[in-house]
Amino acid sequence: MFVDQVKISVQAGDGGTGCVSFRREKYVPHGGPNGGDGGRGGDVILKTNTDLHTLLDFRYRRRFKAQRGQHGKGANQTGKDGNDVIIFVPPGTVVRDLDNDEIIADLVKPDQDVMVAKGGKGGRGNARFATSTNQAPRQFEYGEKGENKNLQLELRLLADVGLVGLPNAGKSTLLSKFSAAKPKIADYPFTTLTPNLGIVSFGDYEQFVMADIPGLIEGAHKGKGLGIQFLNHILRTKVLVVLIDCQSNDYEQDFRTLENEMSRFSQELLRKPKILAITKIDLLTDSPPMCNFLEFKDTPICYISSITGEGLPALVKQIVSKLVECKESFS
Repeated sequence: MFVDQVKISVQAGDGGTGCVSFRREKYVPHGGPNGGDGGRGGDVILKTNTDLHTLLDFRYRRRFKAQRGQHGKGANQTGKDGNDVIIFVPPGTVVRDLDNDEIIADLVKPDQDVMVAKGGKGGRGNARFATSTNQAPRQFEYGEKGENKNLQLELRLLADVGLVGLPNAGKSTLLSKFSAAKPKIADYPFTTLTPNLGIVSFGDYEQFVMADIPGLIEGAHKGKGLGIQFLNHILRTKVLVVLIDCQSNDYEQDFRTLENEMSRFSQELLRKPKILAITKIDLLTDSPPMCNFLEFKDTPICYISSITGEGLPALVKQIVSKLVECKESFS
């Protein structure tokens, strides 16, 4: 099962309480204070693990609590610090604080970590309160409370290229031809129920990562269909390939439907470089109608067949060109 969004609660450990104690030794009838400090509470830390690819584990455990610090002891012994809790998440996880709706971290690198709840400080023992005028203090401090937070974890796949299209536009077939990915493929809508990733190799040693998400339909932003649930997975992509079935009655209307649903989700998607791919041209006896609507006047258009392979080298060339442009613009 692919799970890409969960809510969890985290509780850092409380600090230990300071100790009230006095020296009690033979021949030392009036020993001074020697109460130790309490230990620090454990932190809650999120850390990426490249072996994880989904948030499924959080379906079965949603509460995490770090260990509290031990109380201080006599003979100036400080209480032991509480153990931290480390929660492993897949790279690409966005951590959001549900109490203020702020993003705490965007964890994309291997072994990247962030402290999401800080443990409480240990309280001071009475030895800390001794002065020249108060040589036998009985003051002490309780440990601070550890932080308690409600978090939302949202997984966004790390891909260079995103495939966008209506259901059954040929996205999964294209991904399977380009890479070793094996998405489910059939001739009916909503075959793809989860995002798929594939590594596309070109040249001798170069490659890029391509993501295929469930198809979008008109009204997806209102909850229709499946694709809107997964649009967050292409927010990180550098280039979008918009796929339209060559047998469509209206290329322009299909494109406007896709563009509208993406804009309802995030304006950021509209600003990404795009390539238009007219798919399944092997099914036509005549040449497919030409695309000449204004939105694509500066956009590469490729006519492809994932079955025969026609047009695929040209599409890869266009994708690589766009990726190079993106790299140069950020360098």
